[in-house]
Amino acid sequence: MKITKETTIKSKLEFNGAFINLKKDQVQLSNGEKHYREVVIHPGGVAVVAITDEDKIILVRQWRYAVNDELIELPAGKLEENEDPFVAIKRELQEETGFIAKNWYSLGFIYTAPGFCNERLYLYKATDLTFIGTNFDEGEVIQTLEFSFEEVDELIKEGKILDAKTLVGLNKVMNQFSFYSGATL
Repeated sequence: MKITKETTIKSKLEFNGAFINLKKDQVQLSNGEKHYREVVIHPGGVAVVAITDEDKIILVRQWRYAVNDELIELPAGKLEENEDPFVAIKRELQEETGFIAKNWYSLGFIYTAPGFCNERLYLYKATDLTFIGTNFDEGEVIQTLEFSFEEVDELIKEGKILDAKTLVGLNKVMNQFSFYSGATL
């Protein structure tokens, strides 16, 4: 059976939040059946694998209320309305870690949870870092961490890095480094 695009029959905004919305759509499937889809409308986000001159990866530790746990993650953030992802990631790196970067590389984008959310998260790599000081958003309590590639690999093996965007971003960068063959992502 060929899978084709679902056709929206009707759409209703169920919730209009501070930065996410929820809509409920009735759709017709390629086989003619009708079903409902609930979709979280998200403005998108950015994340960065920032690498120091000493080949240390900058990560952050913060409490994530939604999962009731402290996570180790890449520096990241959400896009403002109509914001260019590259502008956003430069802001987020400085806000969360205090670093700015001279060299930037796009690692593409991922869909974070396409079963129910339209978020597109843009991934970057940054090098040639300079520390200028943090500027946390209101309500953020973040600890900046630095780990070698080997230490990051060990954290992943031990199940201490569980955030999907972080695992994908690290995988993309760690597989670029031919001198580091220990990554088992």
